[in-house]
Amino acid sequence: MFAKNLDTLPLPDTDLLSLPSQKEELWMPVQTRRGCPLSCSYCSTGTIEGRVLRRHSSDATVQWMARWREAGVHQFYFVDNTFNLPPSHAKEISRKLIDHGLNIRWWSILYPKHVDKELVGLMARAGCEQVSMGFESGSERILKNMNKRFTPQEVRQISEMLFEHGIRQMGFLLLGSPDETRESVEESLVFADSLKIDSLKITSGVRIYPHTSLAKKAIDEGVISSHDDLLLPRFYLTKGIEDWLSETLKHWATTRPHWRFQD
Repeated sequence: MFAKNLDTLPLPDTDLLSLPSQKEELWMPVQTRRGCPLSCSYCSTGTIEGRVLRRHSSDATVQWMARWREAGVHQFYFVDNTFNLPPSHAKEISRKLIDHGLNIRWWSILYPKHVDKELVGLMARAGCEQVSMGFESGSERILKNMNKRFTPQEVRQISEMLFEHGIRQMGFLLLGSPDETRESVEESLVFADSLKIDSLKITSGVRIYPHTSLAKKAIDEGVISSHDDLLLPRFYLTKGIEDWLSETLKHWATTRPHWRFQD
């Protein structure tokens, strides 16, 4: 049973945690909401947190951050799986941070959909310095297979807005998902290379989590067994591109020091 109002659950008090002497190096995690209704094909968030959104109020969140600011912490990382879901919540928190004048730096995770100039502007004014943006593919066909709700063009527009407001961007690609081909991989690499992002993390193969549509497909194809508990990482990688993909990523990364890839 999930709590509908997260304000009934206390956030960690400043008296309960021992801060390091070098507070300027600490990034304090903040979770403002739980639950995700998006149902991406490979993601376990809905299973772990539920599919109904529940939130801490913006007042409770920012007041908690203010107490940590008084304790000497000035860097925060919003660990919500999507900070901008819903967009109104992200805007409200950003406005509250601006009103409190905390003079902080923070990161967040953006889903590349429903991001407008107002939101990006508010985030920048509130102290946001970097976002992680998992656009996962540059192929519209693969994005649909993953049950993503955005297009490459929307990713590009959001990336441009973030760049214009001086917010750094870390992008993510997940290559090798069902029906991936050499052509769709190259499409994704060319797309990522065209964006104004500061770093890119590429994963070769998609981790399989229980109770996801990817897990069901992996069972049907004999990649895993229905009895596998998946506590140890297992990955789905479309057959026939393994060696080619590894060599291709190494070739692309040699001239792009801000790209990191994981076999």
